[in-house]
Amino acid sequence: MIGYLKGKILSLTPETALIETASGVGFEVLVSGSAFSALSGKKEGELYTYMQVKEDGVALFGFSSTEEKQMFLKLTSVSGVGPKLGIAVLSGLTVGDVAAAIATGDVKRLSSVKGMGKKTAERIIVDLREKVALSASAQTESGSVAATPLVGDEDSIVALMTLGFTRAESVKAISRAREQGASTVEDIIMLALKGM
Repeated sequence: MIGYLKGKILSLTPETALIETASGVGFEVLVSGSAFSALSGKKEGELYTYMQVKEDGVALFGFSSTEEKQMFLKLTSVSGVGPKLGIAVLSGLTVGDVAAAIATGDVKRLSSVKGMGKKTAERIIVDLREKVALSASAQTESGSVAATPLVGDEDSIVALMTLGFTRAESVKAISRAREQGASTVEDIIMLALKGM
């Protein structure tokens, strides 16, 4: 399996990159939007890759970070989401946007991706809601960086969201509760509710 490439960029389009490695072999890679942006204007670059082997051929998909590759693998684990749709999602939305859409059940945002139907977007949300948490690089809709919950805070976030708070409000409240010394889910929720 080819999991990473580094080398000279021979050609680059919004869909594909041709990377020549030190061994002189050129790899054609289907790239995400952020991978294209990361490689644009450079003579050399690197990609984290996923190799798909099928009866009719082999395809390489390239990503700008390991987080983006992990999101791609989560997306393609959903029934009906193949690698081409997975790369289309990550070309239309950032990893943070995808995570936020899944966490908040935003079907409209996911189905805005070309080739993504409403039912597929709903299936992604149902299948991945428990697996996806916002990362430090997650962007809110306004473009500001969202506060990052610590590992284990997802239960507190879900609990507060079921009480009617938005994810962003929940994350901020949990962050304040942590600063006040809360460590258990119960303490976090209690302090978070007092602070809201």
